[in-house]
Amino acid sequence: MPLSEDEQKILTDIEQHLYESDPELVREVAETTVYTHAFRNLKWATLGFVAGVVLMIALLSTSYVLAFGGFLLMLASVLFFERNARRLGRAGLDQMTNSMRGGSIKDAMGGAGNRMRERFNRPDRPPE
Repeated sequence: MPLSEDEQKILTDIEQHLYESDPELVREVAETTVYTHAFRNLKWATLGFVAGVVLMIALLSTSYVLAFGGFLLMLASVLFFERNARRLGRAGLDQMTNSMRGGSIKDAMGGAGNRMRERFNRPDRPPE
């Protein structure tokens, strides 16, 4: 059921007020997807696994109990990773990797690829 003109006007006014009162919230809501939280948890699980490996290797020669704690951290991280990977699913993984390919790497490089392409594609100038 479509909204009436009055309801659309009220909704537009509320939206405009939100933009004016809390632009940070508007930006956060615009950038957040359903899959953002699960993908963030995948990053934390990977970090926990790496920390567990380092802890286990570093402490294996001194204390088997603490090294076993590193192993337990690795195990918990793998289980946490698996649970969030299932939540993310194939559609979420595709969406997150496409958004990462879209702008993050290009922004980080500062357009260096475009400058290099322009440099190599310039027509040859006659020597002066």
